[in-house]
Amino acid sequence: MTAAETMHRITKPNVVAVGTIVWLSSELMFFAALFAMYFTTRGVQGPAIWAESTELLSIPFAAVNTTVLVLSSVTCQFGVFAAERFQSKRRGSFMQINLWGMREWFALTFLMGAFFIAGQIYEYAVLVSEGLTLSSNAYGSIFFLATGFHGLHVTGGLIAFLIVLVRVAKARRFTHQQATTTIVVSYYWHFVDVVWIALFAAIYLIK
Repeated sequence: MTAAETMHRITKPNVVAVGTIVWLSSELMFFAALFAMYFTTRGVQGPAIWAESTELLSIPFAAVNTTVLVLSSVTCQFGVFAAERFQSKRRGSFMQINLWGMREWFALTFLMGAFFIAGQIYEYAVLVSEGLTLSSNAYGSIFFLATGFHGLHVTGGLIAFLIVLVRVAKARRFTHQQATTTIVVSYYWHFVDVVWIALFAAIYLIK
């Protein structure tokens, strides 16, 4: 193999990673449409309904839930760093976090994502008990649609984490393909985290 051919193989972009980025771009357009619907409906319905409905939201609770989700991006990235050095599991005591591998970091990320979903379900239950539902008014419709679709995306990410963890646990050795899968899943997880930050700002902070 010539030097030019070697360079071509090294610099050739991964097809799966490129495909994921393209797909996430289409998902970005989907959430952009939800944001447009949110602000358009707000303009049409007027500030009165928004002021009345947003009073039911608990910003401190949502802020805690948001913080957990944002920090899960950090733990996910540590898992990616471990995957890039082909370390699938920890090399020491469980308490030695600096020696954790991809499996430990991704397991922690999964738990943090599950905490976020549980918090969202709890928030839904509280809002419904206070009279805000999908069909109660325009605000309720757009609130549950926007946050609900995002919750489905987070759930999809949790399923992806489980699939990666099961495959790595069953594999005899951690391969380059598994490392690539780990990185691709991290792209998706960072995406849903960034989208939620925007949703949190639009729904909870901009009243």
